[in-house]
Amino acid sequence: MAAAAAASIRERQTVALKRMLNFNVPHVKNSTGEPVWKVLIYDRFGQDIISPLLSVKELRDMGITLHLLLHSDRDPIPDVPAVYFVMPSEENIDRMCQDLRNQLYESYYLNFISAISRSKLEDIANAALAASAVAQVAKVFDQYLNFITLEDDMFVLCNQNKELVSYRAINRPDITDTEMETVMDTIVDSLFCFFVTLGAVPIIRCSRGTAAEMVAVKLDKKLRENLRDARNSLFTGDTLGAGQFSFQRPLLVLVDRNIDLATPLHHTWTYQALVHDVLDFHLNRVNLEESSGVENSPAGARPKRKNKKSYDLTPVDKFWQKHKGSPFPEVAESVQQELESYRAQEDEVKRLKSIMGLEGEDEGAISMLSDNTAKLTSAVSSLPELLEKKRLIDLHTNVATAVLEHIKNLPVTRILDNLMEMKSNPETDDYRYFDPKMLRGNDSSVPRNKNPFQEAIVFVVGGGNYIEYQNLVDYIKGKQGKHILYGCSELFNATQFIKQLSQLGQK
Repeated sequence: MAAAAAASIRERQTVALKRMLNFNVPHVKNSTGEPVWKVLIYDRFGQDIISPLLSVKELRDMGITLHLLLHSDRDPIPDVPAVYFVMPSEENIDRMCQDLRNQLYESYYLNFISAISRSKLEDIANAALAASAVAQVAKVFDQYLNFITLEDDMFVLCNQNKELVSYRAINRPDITDTEMETVMDTIVDSLFCFFVTLGAVPIIRCSRGTAAEMVAVKLDKKLRENLRDARNSLFTGDTLGAGQFSFQRPLLVLVDRNIDLATPLHHTWTYQALVHDVLDFHLNRVNLEESSGVENSPAGARPKRKNKKSYDLTPVDKFWQKHKGSPFPEVAESVQQELESYRAQEDEVKRLKSIMGLEGEDEGAISMLSDNTAKLTSAVSSLPELLEKKRLIDLHTNVATAVLEHIKNLPVTRILDNLMEMKSNPETDDYRYFDPKMLRGNDSSVPRNKNPFQEAIVFVVGGGNYIEYQNLVDYIKGKQGKHILYGCSELFNATQFIKQLSQLGQK
């Protein structure tokens, strides 16, 4: 998918991180010189961004001898420069000012994940002045890297404090306007960082009357304001044109989680989805005690020990609880009919041999029939166990078939196809249209661009899942030369989403 393009979002973000670790100078891969040894200081947000992209070995190759959390206890290393990669929060700024006062490092390269406000920048300047460390603060950069890349073509907004932008947070019935504004601003800030890193200004489409529309309006305004300031625009010069979407502007499709609540509740069998489930689930196993002897042991005998056996009963699964006792009479009837058929065949062979005077001949055939009859008799004796296995297989098969039928045409993929291919469809004809490059900010439901898009970003406001991601991957395989990225405010599996729905249902 995006891996085949000039540079995937993973590559773009990795290059930006390496440039940052190289004191904000482009990193040369084949450089033979020794790297400058340095310390990396990050907060939890920075750690989440770096972890999927750079290994410990790669950090060492970049000259990082230590990587430490900002709020951990850190000893002074006065002869080594420090590269900071943190969010511009009040708490982080205070700790960085404390580091300046304590003169922990030789020099300070301050990199903020999102743009720092002028007032907080002044706080750092005042702290540097008070500590006589102005000369030690080498550089201050806004990195615009406030998103987490999980695949070449997949990203999420955050892992830390993700409840702030969760489905539950957006859909709380008691949420205030101010709280909703904060949620929307948080999402828009990350999406803005994403497009700065990508080096492209998108055309935005979204449904009306949803949280996705609120995001679209705010993102359009933020992009428009940045483009208007030509001298300080982040979408000019070598930033724009180096991304994978340099030849044609991408389409950003903003969808609301409420358009499809069924898909996130499924468990699927793709590699990423299974890993996501396994890493977030406890194994569904219960221990049952079975007594293996007589209850009343003779005096002085060793106390009876109970054997423990483990069964895959998935006791917390409501679907299992509902269907585990369901009888399967058709299975029993089928086995019984097969048994009677074999017996009838055996009786018929004996009758024919008697008529033809062939008793005692061809005993192999009789023996074979007898063996089969014995096997069937044995099977019937263990019928409960067989029925249990058959029932589980049927349940899993039925669920798998239902899921397979559903994901052939997921709503998110269907919406993307309509908008990317410029198809007229009642489902998407009323979607709002934003072009941040247009001088006037008014929008229209009628797209100004008439040609199909080659690149698109699907972003789900309220949370996404690996099923939708995989469905988009499968969809684009048949579209030669086209690329799609999938993003979401948070990534959850079925259990995590059900928990949020349950919490909303208790309101």
